[in-house]
Amino acid sequence: MMANPLLPALRNLFLERPARKRDYAYFAGKLEASGKELEARFALAADSPENRRQLRHIVGLERWGQRRLRTALGEAPVQDEMDEYAPPRGQSLLDLRVAFAATRRETVVLVRQLEARGVPSDWVIPHNEFGPLTLRAWLRYLDLHASIEARRIKPARR
Repeated sequence: MMANPLLPALRNLFLERPARKRDYAYFAGKLEASGKELEARFALAADSPENRRQLRHIVGLERWGQRRLRTALGEAPVQDEMDEYAPPRGQSLLDLRVAFAATRRETVVLVRQLEARGVPSDWVIPHNEFGPLTLRAWLRYLDLHASIEARRIKPARR
């Protein structure tokens, strides 16, 4: 199913290993803090088609990841793509900033729900590219993805 034979090694090196000793409380705090940092970055962004497209991607992927995580809380497993989770095209940068903030808050709530229900953090849910990921690795992935992709968002000229 995975085309690239390096993906298991990359999954372990960048997602599973760094997340291995982290608990839900760590991820809730980390996602909350990085969300605030990203909101501040997005507040300085130029309102350009490229920045809007990039922010739509960030929000869509995080929402897609949330849907996958919800299977650990009893929702039916799905095998879908992230595109359907992105905010509608044509939204303003401000609308997308609001969507990101709300989406990140929902991710933090979801982490706290997983903890409250006692879901083991080594529960495995498939990722379309990386294959099976533990919940810990999923949470690291969502945080890492948003932070990396946010670097492509250009600030407004002063």
